Amino acid sequence: MTAAIHTFFMLMLQLTVLFFAFSFLLHLLQVFIPYEALERRLRRAPAFAGGLLALFLAFITPFCSCSTIPLVVQLLQKNIRFGVVMVFLFASPLLDPTIFSVMAVFLGWETAVLYMIITAAFSLGMGLLLEALGMERTVKQVVMSGYHSEKKTFSWRRAWEETWVLMKTVFPYLTLGAAVGAVIHGLVPASFISTHLGGDAWWLIPAAAVIGLPLYIRVSSMIPISQMFIAGGMAAGPVMAMLISSAGASLPELVLMKTIFKSEMIAVFVLSVLTMSTVSGFLFYLF
Repeated sequence: MTAAIHTFFMLMLQLTVLFFAFSFLLHLLQVFIPYEALERRLRRAPAFAGGLLALFLAFITPFCSCSTIPLVVQLLQKNIRFGVVMVFLFASPLLDPTIFSVMAVFLGWETAVLYMIITAAFSLGMGLLLEALGMERTVKQVVMSGYHSEKKTFSWRRAWEETWVLMKTVFPYLTLGAAVGAVIHGLVPASFISTHLGGDAWWLIPAAAVIGLPLYIRVSSMIPISQMFIAGGMAAGPVMAMLISSAGASLPELVLMKTIFKSEMIAVFVLSVLTMSTVSGFLFYLF
């Protein structure tokens, strides 16, 4: 129990400092990001180039799966092509500088780089594929507020306030991630993890993807949990499959999506996230 408590406080300290520092820097520099120019380019760009721009937009907007939805509506209302918006929808909760930095610290630079490459490639491919399949027909006519592309000026105070608001939202998830990671490290024997979850059985990867899907956990919360599973002997494939599926979709997000898309699109989106997380898990297993 003492080891679990010590691990919890160490994880909380590391996660809070890293997340706050990188989030503050990101918010401070947002004034230099030309959002209006990005929107114009997204509207005019061909599918592939627009998808790459959507990946960049996803990378610089630190949203979770639910907070992505208002911006998705804004992009659809601005007549951004459907495939490009879907690329953003897939990538936004999975990619941002904070996730990359925290993952590099906890899981290593090689894992962080591989994660970014795989999730970016799958987000781009899935988004453009959904457009090719004609899934734009599933969009409902909705009006949702919550995101405004306002012009910002450089301000330390504004960056601090926005970071503080984000931290208040994220802190419960950081606490949950640190608590679960500490319990795994301090109370769950490594032999149990390596025996029951550390094998090479192929079915562990899709099973982990399915288990992660209904959870509403930020990637930053899953990283310390993933670290403890891997340290305990669990293979990287199932760990990354659960990480990607839990962050890429969630029950609250699917409820919000139901106001935008027809049921057909919801089913396709869930299948896409499961496919992304499962194939990604196998790729991590190979590398």
